[in-house]
Amino acid sequence: MDAKTVVISVSIIAAALVMAIGGYGPAKALGKALTEALDAIARQPEASDKIMRALFVGMALIESIAIYAFVIALIVLFANPLIGYIVK
Repeated sequence: MDAKTVVISVSIIAAALVMAIGGYGPAKALGKALTEALDAIARQPEASDKIMRALFVGMALIESIAIYAFVIALIVLFANPLIGYIVK
């Protein structure tokens, strides 16, 4: 195998790992946040508006981590800077 094939193969594996790890953490955090919010609403139904507002803001921030992981995976797959060093 030549160097370009190795870099592309490692890039594909790295992108898969980035998406696996970058998706697992936020998914677990979103589930925990929803569980805690529903528990808080069950205890204090009159505060549900404030709890839901904070939940949605928190979920948006948590979801941004998964989006950043997706962007990094796309950069590694389609705009890999290491291929430029090998092709020269």
